[in-house]
Amino acid sequence: MSIGLITPHQIRTVVSHPIQISRHSLFRNPPKPLHLRLRLHTSPPKSQSAHQTRTQDDGIPVQDVKMIAKFKSRYNYIRVIEVSRKADHPFAGSRLLLLDGPGNIHSISFLFKSLTKTYFDVFATLPPIVTPGPIGILGFGAGTAARLILEFYPEAKVHGWELDPSVIKVAREFFGLEKLEKKYTDRLFVYIGDALQATVRDGFSAILVDLFSQGSLLPELEDPNTWEKLKKCLRKGGRIMVNVGGSCVEAEDSRRDGKVVMEQTLKAMQKVFGEKLFVLNPGNRKDDSSIALTGELPDLEAWKKALPRPLKYYVHMWTPFSDY
Repeated sequence: MSIGLITPHQIRTVVSHPIQISRHSLFRNPPKPLHLRLRLHTSPPKSQSAHQTRTQDDGIPVQDVKMIAKFKSRYNYIRVIEVSRKADHPFAGSRLLLLDGPGNIHSISFLFKSLTKTYFDVFATLPPIVTPGPIGILGFGAGTAARLILEFYPEAKVHGWELDPSVIKVAREFFGLEKLEKKYTDRLFVYIGDALQATVRDGFSAILVDLFSQGSLLPELEDPNTWEKLKKCLRKGGRIMVNVGGSCVEAEDSRRDGKVVMEQTLKAMQKVFGEKLFVLNPGNRKDDSSIALTGELPDLEAWKKALPRPLKYYVHMWTPFSDY
């Protein structure tokens, strides 16, 4: 699982005090997304004013961030942080789930709104263009994508897989997953286990893939056989949407270059889906994280009409992979 129109941000300790958060990219005032690298800092260098530091670093003062959980599970180094609503930052008022050594953001939750201005919002555009049926989320995290889909589409049923039971426990305690499960008892189903073994009776109408480990896309996603298997899990008319990361993704293993891994993953998908593969680059920059979509590109105007207003502009951002 992962986060990733944010793409996976990382949080890591730097030589002195600062904690660097770099993740995918953020949207502010779409459709012109803002690409940010964030730094938590205690004070600016003596040669700089606080304003200069904020301008150059897109920084969040450390007093505006609270660590509310921090521990190691069998699979992850888990941290949950909360950003003050008073912070001058797009994350203000949010709670973030950070995994892996680099601290990739795998989920985001705001107190008073559902939309995140991240790639999760793009995931929420998928239900109107697939055949009716269950939606699979491979890499459930704390349930950000599931929450959006359940709230926007009253008929949707979501089946989510997460490998790490500790992540689900954190999701229930700090991200409202328990409340969500009680509210949608007949529409939300969460499983602990290998997401690549996910199945449902009669197949999925859609599969959302958000699978990261140790700060990188799973190596299995670079294998066409993985996509052949996932394709067979779809109903007729079904589609797959994937967070494929990019050069902004920092892995624990420096040999797992984010851009190279993304390219290899897209090439593996192309071998299976051919010309029916499209890519959305949320920041309109090659160093931002990207999302992939399988199937024929649908009628764009019909797709827009079926979407909630805040999600409509994503429709025109897709490009054939052959032109990417």
